[in-house]
Amino acid sequence: MSLEQARSFERATSLEQVVTRPDPYAPFLLSQAIKANGFVFVSGQAAIGDDGELVGEGDFDRQAEQAFRNLDRALKAAGSGLDRIVKVTIFLRSMENFAKIIELRRKWFSAPYPADSIIEVSSLYSPKALIEIEAIALEGSR
Repeated sequence: MSLEQARSFERATSLEQVVTRPDPYAPFLLSQAIKANGFVFVSGQAAIGDDGELVGEGDFDRQAEQAFRNLDRALKAAGSGLDRIVKVTIFLRSMENFAKIIELRRKWFSAPYPADSIIEVSSLYSPKALIEIEAIALEGSR
């Protein structure tokens, strides 16, 4: 087995926790993301600020910006980036914000845009949370 094959096998069989600093999700006993088999699986990113508190209560725009910033931070901590996302799932408390999501996708993503599911849910981790974003990305950078 060549050295490159050995490294590839090691990556394919290992799981690596991704940690951000600060990690406002630590109290919830979940990983910001997990790297596995060349992919980065990012946990749902909500509008949690560095202090662990919800940002922008009642303000979808502020919450969405914070959720996208948190997604970006988790991907960077994994050695990836927004441009490496292959699939994103966006959970909304109300589809009334769908048009805003299109604007946010234009701001935060670039072509080729990731595959996407947008789902309206009755509640998120907190009744005051209005958006949560999870993603699957490729490791590394372009």
